[in-house]
Amino acid sequence: MCHRVSLNVRRRYLPRDVLVGRRLRGGVRDDTPESGDYDAPLRRVLLTYGRSHLPAFLLGGVASACSIALELLPSYLLGLAIDVFFTDARPFALPLVPDAWLPTAVRAQFGLLVGVAFACYLGAAGLAWINSWAWNHFAQHLQHAVRTAAYRTMQDLELAFFEGTQTGELMSVLNNDVNQLEEFLTTSLHNAMRIVTRVVVIGAIMLWLNWQLALVSLAVVPILVAVSVVFVRRIQPKYGAVREQVGSLNARLENNLGGIETVKAYTNEAFENDRVASASGSYLDRQWDAIRVRIAFFPVVRAITATGYTVTFLLGGWWVLFGPPFVFTEPLSAGVLVTFLLYSRRFRYPMRRVGEVLDDYQYASAAAARIVDVEERRPRLPEVDDAVDLVDPEGRVTYEHVSFAYPGSDGRVLEDVSFAVAPGDFVGVVGPTGAGKTTLLKLLLRFYEVDAGAVRIDGHDVRDLTRTSLRDAIGYVSQEPYLFHGTVAENIRYGREDADRAAVVEAAKRAGAHEFVTDLPDGYDTVVGERGVKLSGGQRQRLAIARALVTDPELFVLDEATSHVDNETETVIRRQLAELTADRTTFAIAHRLSTVRDADTILVFDDGQLVEHGTHEELLAQDGLYADLWAVQVGSVEDLPARFASPEAMD
Repeated sequence: MCHRVSLNVRRRYLPRDVLVGRRLRGGVRDDTPESGDYDAPLRRVLLTYGRSHLPAFLLGGVASACSIALELLPSYLLGLAIDVFFTDARPFALPLVPDAWLPTAVRAQFGLLVGVAFACYLGAAGLAWINSWAWNHFAQHLQHAVRTAAYRTMQDLELAFFEGTQTGELMSVLNNDVNQLEEFLTTSLHNAMRIVTRVVVIGAIMLWLNWQLALVSLAVVPILVAVSVVFVRRIQPKYGAVREQVGSLNARLENNLGGIETVKAYTNEAFENDRVASASGSYLDRQWDAIRVRIAFFPVVRAITATGYTVTFLLGGWWVLFGPPFVFTEPLSAGVLVTFLLYSRRFRYPMRRVGEVLDDYQYASAAAARIVDVEERRPRLPEVDDAVDLVDPEGRVTYEHVSFAYPGSDGRVLEDVSFAVAPGDFVGVVGPTGAGKTTLLKLLLRFYEVDAGAVRIDGHDVRDLTRTSLRDAIGYVSQEPYLFHGTVAENIRYGREDADRAAVVEAAKRAGAHEFVTDLPDGYDTVVGERGVKLSGGQRQRLAIARALVTDPELFVLDEATSHVDNETETVIRRQLAELTADRTTFAIAHRLSTVRDADTILVFDDGQLVEHGTHEELLAQDGLYADLWAVQVGSVEDLPARFASPEAMD
């Protein structure tokens, strides 16, 4: 049964031998030694998130065991009927029922057996429904709890974690791995309990009826267990390779589909087809390697169980016809033999599922390990225990000898940066590409942690503030604003959920977005598409500004907030922002220097260092880097330094 080849069902998990060494990239793990207990993550997930729903789990387990027991009783009753009514090999009797309660007439006895058998089937059906309801209740609620807990953990991680980890890997944990746990609980664990219950009940009845023949029939159990253990040991590393290749293939597909516009623009369809075919081919090779082991296992299990059935039939038939063979001494009736043969057939099917259960258990264990790996991560930017809220900030911002380098980077992005900004100042931040401007302001939001020095608001080190109060106080517009799939109004209101339509429209007007919004097919109720794909870059940028404005923050951070709008729209936005930010501290990163020409102060960065600062006129008078940048923008390039002669310098 080749059910592992479905790419959207079987996910990427790391093989057992690298679960510790190759975790999801980004974040920080506690340096705990590897215990070698591969099952510990699965037990931890079940105990942590399943404890509150344990009654449903136990109810399902008891109902399942009782249901299977009732299903097996009619086979015993059939053997009893043969011996009582057809061969007269034993008297009419029912286990645990006093003889005085039983009828003596043949018709009544026969009717009683039929009625008991029918009642067993009805009872089994009812208990099976209870089992299905209880275990699905347990599995679905556990799945919900695990997914939401893992997502909460991810949201607490720093921005660098997401920048260093592919989205496909995170989606695999939140969706595929969590779904794998649910599948294991509702299907595989259920099958495991049915197998155990069948083996125990069938074995007990067989031993009670004829312990000598039972030993022969049950001899296949340890053989099947041994074969299954060998199978798991062989298949596990192969599944590890499959799971790793699935991740690579998913990443390739995600990148290509996300960049489909670029692929088409450069007519690289054939090239990307080859890359996808190569990744898919690698997945095929590893999957086929695992399939060959799996498809060899199940016929072996069938052969073993068929051999056990055949031996039981041959030995039992001889026993009934000619008496006990070899060393056997117990009597055996035809009815008991029929019961043994029926149980042998019922016994064969669940034992063939042992390999599948163990197979699914490996997947569930690997899925749990990845989920636990996320939950055990501690953020690089933990919130201190005594963090305080930033209440009614005035907006005084100081950078004190700040230095910063990205994790894993060789050089520093910022080096010994110091400056102070008075409350209500409008501050322009300019410099060549890669000078560290965006990083500078992400430190203010505490998206990253300084390596040295301190960033302060109203004298508070941002590391001593609660993240919620810090970021609530700052309206942030990124260089590439992200819009969610939803309406225009919903995207603006994302900054403040309780904002009414009037507040949304007012924020859009201040951001210069109202006119184009009203021209959309459904106005503020127009769906913008995923990432705002139905809008232009300038339109997305204006909606992002409106989203920040609707929060009415005490500080503003604008990272190239007008880079995608035309000059006319920029003028409108600048005028409106000037009114709004008159009494609010505002930082504006700009390549277009006209955006910050009227700033109270302009910070000029180059190669991670603050090289100049002052007003527009003061910086022009200094005839330094800012003056050169201004000359580039106004077209006076005759006397520029050589550094501005290359295309890179003009970026």
